[in-house]
Amino acid sequence: MTMESVVPRTTTLSVVIPMFNETAVIPALVARLRPVLDALGVDYEVVAVDDGSRDDTVSVLFDHGRDWPQLRVLRLRRNSGHQAALTAGLHRAVGQWVVSLDADLQDPPETIAEMLRVAREDGVDVVYGVRADRSTDTVFKRNSARGYYWAMRRLVGVDLPAQAGDFRLLSRDVIEVLRRLPERSPVYRLLVPSLGFPSAEVRYDREARAAGETKYPLRRMVALAWESTANFSAAPLRLATWLGMSSFLLCLALIVFGMVAHVSGTTIPGWTSMFVALLLLSGVQLVCLGLLGEYVGRIYATVQNRPAFHIGFDSRDEAPDAEPFARNCDVSGTPSLDSAVGVRG
Repeated sequence: MTMESVVPRTTTLSVVIPMFNETAVIPALVARLRPVLDALGVDYEVVAVDDGSRDDTVSVLFDHGRDWPQLRVLRLRRNSGHQAALTAGLHRAVGQWVVSLDADLQDPPETIAEMLRVAREDGVDVVYGVRADRSTDTVFKRNSARGYYWAMRRLVGVDLPAQAGDFRLLSRDVIEVLRRLPERSPVYRLLVPSLGFPSAEVRYDREARAAGETKYPLRRMVALAWESTANFSAAPLRLATWLGMSSFLLCLALIVFGMVAHVSGTTIPGWTSMFVALLLLSGVQLVCLGLLGEYVGRIYATVQNRPAFHIGFDSRDEAPDAEPFARNCDVSGTPSLDSAVGVRG
């Protein structure tokens, strides 16, 4: 039986789950998620997006998919990042409602039923999962998250729900708008609120990670903050403008000082003043050029129009048989799908 016959195009609910090296947590995820979705009494699909995992994530997903036909595996050819994997899943989901969920079970799957109920009863297009209690997170994680949302509200100006990550429910109308946007590196926690669709919130207690290691260390958190700022705000360019104006005023002051010193006959150590002035102005210019270069680089990437991700295969379209699937696995158990099936990139 193929995924096409199990998951029709009229599917009510899609659950998109980006995954990267999540072998350890998949059994717990399936054990909690499947009963929740089965109890909803609607047609659904689970789109597990493997973001180029290096462990047995894909093999374990296929093992569970043999007994769970609604489980759909979407694999990217390389590791493209969490937001790119989420984009791939959202673009491929067929449900009238689409929930995005992380695999670590910190956001409880049981909240999905409440999200769907609120969306239907209140007639909204977006339902945000808002973390009411983050005591299971580290102090650094809580404070950095608080600082992120505070900075984004002031820099970006978006009506950003407090403590709302990537756990949300979107209507088909929102999904179609997202599909048409020319965003190359979308940050959905800012992009979705900026669309202005009617929304509601469902609060929940954030849990500890069920298994495995976090995929968002400090390095990725800093990268997310920068992507959020650069994609949604011209604040860095304004900073460059203010630095340029400040340096210009400083130059005027130095010129006036030099003229006064010359008229009064005061001796000035020429090489020292010139050296300091050149260093100061050169430093400001380099900062400005660096900030401008970030935006020029984004323009360059957009003009190139390179895809943010490449689909290796989609089990809804092509379900490899068990025997060829096993035959084309590498030593880690991860399938070498380029040789297993003739798929489209």
